[in-house]
Amino acid sequence: MVQERNNVDRPEVQVEQAEKVTVRAEIDAIISALRNNDDTSHDFLLRVVQPGLAGLMDGSVSTLAPIFATAFATHNPFTAFLVGMASATGAGISMAFSEGLSDDGTLTGRGSPVVRGAITGIMTFIGGALHTLPFLVSNIQIALLLAYVVVAVELVVIAAIRHRYFKTQWVKSMIQVVGSGILVFIAAMIFGNA
Repeated sequence: MVQERNNVDRPEVQVEQAEKVTVRAEIDAIISALRNNDDTSHDFLLRVVQPGLAGLMDGSVSTLAPIFATAFATHNPFTAFLVGMASATGAGISMAFSEGLSDDGTLTGRGSPVVRGAITGIMTFIGGALHTLPFLVSNIQIALLLAYVVVAVELVVIAAIRHRYFKTQWVKSMIQVVGSGILVFIAAMIFGNA
């Protein structure tokens, strides 16, 4: 139910206030949307896709620099793995709290902050951990090659999600996502070879 709330300072501004959504109700709504193939509804986009995409993109891009800089600087795959997992975990926790504490969902209608925070945090961790896993291979050259492939797949998946759910043109989405990845990779090379 949406209620209208008057703005005391500016009576000409009307703010619609949504009801606070419980975690259980939010999870039930997500499961129902997935079962009914209603994954393009406005609510689903705001409450699931957008926080998940933000997390996936942050995890996939922001963790590149520390992981690859460590690999380039140390030539030790396991050290890069540890830095990558620490980065993915820290970024996941940070993004979960950032999203969860950004708003309680009543003004924006974005649903439960706990659910949004969990989605964002988990997707951030996944985005950072996937290209960290290749560094379990003991040969640094093979580990780097595998990590490059995983990063490329991650960036294509992000571009595809943006294209599917937010109707971003495919080429534009690829340029934006891959471009951000390239910038972070350049930073990794600069610091890793300093």
